[in-house]
Amino acid sequence: MEKNQIEFRNVSFRYHDEAPWVLRDVSFKIDADEWVAIIGHNGSGKSTIAKLMNGLLFPQEGEILVSGQKVEPDTIWDVRKQVGMVFQNPDNQFVGTTVRDDVAFGMENHGMPRELMVERIRESLQAVSMTDYERQEPHRLSGGQKQRVAIASVLAVSPKYIILDEATAMLDPKGRKEIMQTIRDVQGARNLSLITITHDLQEVTQADRVIVMNNGEVWMEGTPRDIFSEKDRLIDIGLDTPFISKLADELMNAGLTISREPLNHQELLEELWTLHSTK
Repeated sequence: MEKNQIEFRNVSFRYHDEAPWVLRDVSFKIDADEWVAIIGHNGSGKSTIAKLMNGLLFPQEGEILVSGQKVEPDTIWDVRKQVGMVFQNPDNQFVGTTVRDDVAFGMENHGMPRELMVERIRESLQAVSMTDYERQEPHRLSGGQKQRVAIASVLAVSPKYIILDEATAMLDPKGRKEIMQTIRDVQGARNLSLITITHDLQEVTQADRVIVMNNGEVWMEGTPRDIFSEKDRLIDIGLDTPFISKLADELMNAGLTISREPLNHQELLEELWTLHSTK
């Protein structure tokens, strides 16, 4: 069995004995260096999956493995060294009086030596372009800057996996684009696995693979192109599709032939150019 992965094996979860199941018999794997987006309507179980991965919750049935190690109370601190999480509101993650203190906090909890902490602070802030703000108070930062610091705090512990739970939801479009570019750069440089829980369809199109949750179950799984080609089925469970995908459908309804599901403007332009060139 490949050890460098996250695996859910027949996981079921509910918040108390009388509550309905939030997750039912969920199984999937996330491999090393892979970017997986998890999408679904509100209440479909997305954020619960994130908390289970990081040991904030434990399943009533089934098991979760992180790099071959079962997630349970006895292993929780080892698991959290490997799985970092960035939440929707970065203010909820700040504990230090300065950016430097905040990035250092997780490393202090893990008992890292001071020399290593100093090096990791520098490297992590550099990775998210926040070196100049090391002595700044976090509450004085913009929303995008705060989220960069939250990402740096996770990176400093040097995890194998990073979960972004609606981490760009509170940002404007420019801020979302900048944060996702930062994440892509960091993933490429550090060979991380990335798990994004998101409603942002533009984020989803950039992932390697998409898991669609519906009523607590894995409803569909595939590449972004595979998933968004199933527009009618997605709409049936209350999900939307990217604007560019809708535009491609309108063009096909008007009689144009588009050979594959476009994921962005560039791909649609290439399809139209190819169509024009063959005439």
